[in-house]
Amino acid sequence: MFYRIKELIEYRYMIYSMVKRDLRGRYQKSVLGILWAFLFPLFQIGIYTFVFGVIFPSTIENYYIYLTAGIVPWTFFNDSLIQGAGSIIGGSNLVTKIYFPREVLPIAAVTAKFVNMLLAFIIVFLFVIGGGVGINPLVIWYLPFVMLMEYVLCVGFAVFFSAVTVYIRDMEYIVGILLMAWIWGTPIMYDMDKLPQWVKTILLCNPMTSVIQSYHAILYYKKMPDLNYTIIGWAAAIAAFVLGELIFAAVEGDFAEEL
Repeated sequence: MFYRIKELIEYRYMIYSMVKRDLRGRYQKSVLGILWAFLFPLFQIGIYTFVFGVIFPSTIENYYIYLTAGIVPWTFFNDSLIQGAGSIIGGSNLVTKIYFPREVLPIAAVTAKFVNMLLAFIIVFLFVIGGGVGINPLVIWYLPFVMLMEYVLCVGFAVFFSAVTVYIRDMEYIVGILLMAWIWGTPIMYDMDKLPQWVKTILLCNPMTSVIQSYHAILYYKKMPDLNYTIIGWAAAIAAFVLGELIFAAVEGDFAEEL
């Protein structure tokens, strides 16, 4: 395990190159270019705010800010898993021709989405500050640790799904369907504290619950995340990373033949 991590660090420039190529290719030929990094989350926020602020009014004060603090990190998670699942197949030409740690492909896919999230957080801060909620300087310093926690979680899932997809090509579609249901099991558009205790217990089995609750605590409630969420979130992130890496290492030997 530690040898593989060391090897990935040695190939960090390859990851950097792939991330740079992904971002450049994504926006270079687009009319609006990098503005899509801001427009897409704005459209999402606008749609959900209309549905849960007008059609089915939420009792959450400054609902659009609450929603923004959760939907931007969720978009990163969603896109990371979808992009990561197909990363090995998408990079089959490289996999079959040259040697490099195969995990570079899903990690590069997740990292590119992470950069997109960092850009989209400009919108988050504009809404938080402009909406009157403001920022608590005593807790905002913890935000990078929550982002890192989510990044590790995304890498773990992406590495796992990328390996499985090589052998089960339907997994790309299964992941998309899974995520459509997963978002409703994550307290992004509703307040988890207002749910019955047995529902909360079930939701805590979802690793993204602790992540989103931590974002909400820092950006919406302006307080430190609950220690339980921090422990559960980091435990889930590390477990996902280790299990994803172990499974990847166990099955990667036949990648070239399957591709």
